[in-house]
Amino acid sequence: MWLIAAFILAIACVNFINLSTAQAVNRSKEVGVRKVLGSKKIQLQMQFLVETFLIVISAVILATGITLVVLPYVNRLLELSIAFGVLGSNTIILFLLAVTAAVTLLAGFYPSIVLSRFNPVTALKSKLTAATTKGISLRRGLVVFQFIIAQALIIGTIIIIKQMDYFMNQPLGFDKDAIVSVPFRIDSVRMSKMDYIKKQLLAMNAVQAVSFNSNTPVEDNNDTWSTLKFDHALKEADFKAITKFADDQYVPAYKLTLIAGRNLQPSKMTKEFLVNESLMKSLGINNPDEILNKQISIWNGNIKCPVVGVLKDFNDRPFRNSPAPLLIATNNTMYNQVAIKLSTTSIAGTMQSIKSLWEQTFPDYVYEYRFLDEKIGSFYKQENQLAQLYKIFAAIAIFLSCLGLYGLASFMAVQRVKEVGIRKVLGASTAGIVYLFTKEFIILIAIAFAIATPISWYYMHSWLQDYVYRITISWWVFAAGGLAAIIIALTTISFQAIKAARANPVNSLRTE
Repeated sequence: MWLIAAFILAIACVNFINLSTAQAVNRSKEVGVRKVLGSKKIQLQMQFLVETFLIVISAVILATGITLVVLPYVNRLLELSIAFGVLGSNTIILFLLAVTAAVTLLAGFYPSIVLSRFNPVTALKSKLTAATTKGISLRRGLVVFQFIIAQALIIGTIIIIKQMDYFMNQPLGFDKDAIVSVPFRIDSVRMSKMDYIKKQLLAMNAVQAVSFNSNTPVEDNNDTWSTLKFDHALKEADFKAITKFADDQYVPAYKLTLIAGRNLQPSKMTKEFLVNESLMKSLGINNPDEILNKQISIWNGNIKCPVVGVLKDFNDRPFRNSPAPLLIATNNTMYNQVAIKLSTTSIAGTMQSIKSLWEQTFPDYVYEYRFLDEKIGSFYKQENQLAQLYKIFAAIAIFLSCLGLYGLASFMAVQRVKEVGIRKVLGASTAGIVYLFTKEFIILIAIAFAIATPISWYYMHSWLQDYVYRITISWWVFAAGGLAAIIIALTTISFQAIKAARANPVNSLRTE
């Protein structure tokens, strides 16, 4: 975030340098008169730096006001509670002073040098032209720099959004729709009323299945991990397994797939295990039938049970990780929530009925619930926030780049007004003149695209490595970023180019 903020400030500085040096011709006579009247080069440089400082300090004051307005929306997006007390925070004051000084120097130093070194004789004879104001190659380089940042942000935004869509549409290996989890305390009161709660829930028309368990199929750092011994081995296995406790309705409620053996039998104690494919493969077994009826012991041998079934792998952790080895067993002393599978009709009314049942049965407990699909969505909250921020930053970067292009195109139109008039008199078409204005910018944007593409690929490829389940970066993502930048730039430049091309050549060529 700091890096992106710095780049956006850099784009603003680039705009100022470009426009200041481009308009240097318009201030040539002023510089010439000041030099004739005795102004030294250092005095002129200080004048232009002070002018830049006044612009920057005005921008800082305006930015402070905008921040106060925008901050509540940022807090809502990031789920934070940041307060912005400018006068009460020495850190913020120092930061604003440092930014003001840095931006003043970055934006004002080079234009002040260019403007202060004009020859007064040449300037006063009005023989100074855009070609004699140094910095043409630098100006082009700065335009390229702007669009490298803008295109990198566009490409990064597209990749993050694609990765988020991949998360949300990737099959999990279990049913997550219309399943609500209601937590409760593990105590004797709850245990004595489990059967009653289950019976009452199943009596509701919209309730399709009810399962008591310790965890949902997928958790984010909320699972119990256990060491284990397999088939009477003397040494523990060299890996740990997630251990979930659930009743016999867990598999049908979440529609987990059995590839071998059978489901757990109803039991209040731990008597048998279900395992997943990952645990089986971690033990070096490829045929699921080979692990059936073999003993697994956990918790230092306190629990020893046979394997009665093998589940097809499902995502028991967020998509940043591959499926972990997994054990599922019954044990009603470990259940701390109930999973309720609902039909998709009249969910609101059913939830109200569940709430009434819960408050009647457990009047001393606070009723809470959470839908499984919302829980899974929360695992990717950071990525969602990042995607939203990238969209905002990309829009700001593009907007600032377009402002700079518009300013340069406007200046170019003014400087080349006589050239355009002569070309029109000699038969040039409007399309030809528009092409004359736009071709240089298209070349610069193409250069920026060639530089931004490998940079974007490297950083986004590194970001994707944090996820086991990830998209492959397609060529069209980069093509889309480059095409978007060209279209935006052409739209920005074309207004001034068409205006210049359609001007009456008589007015353009008239001597002042």
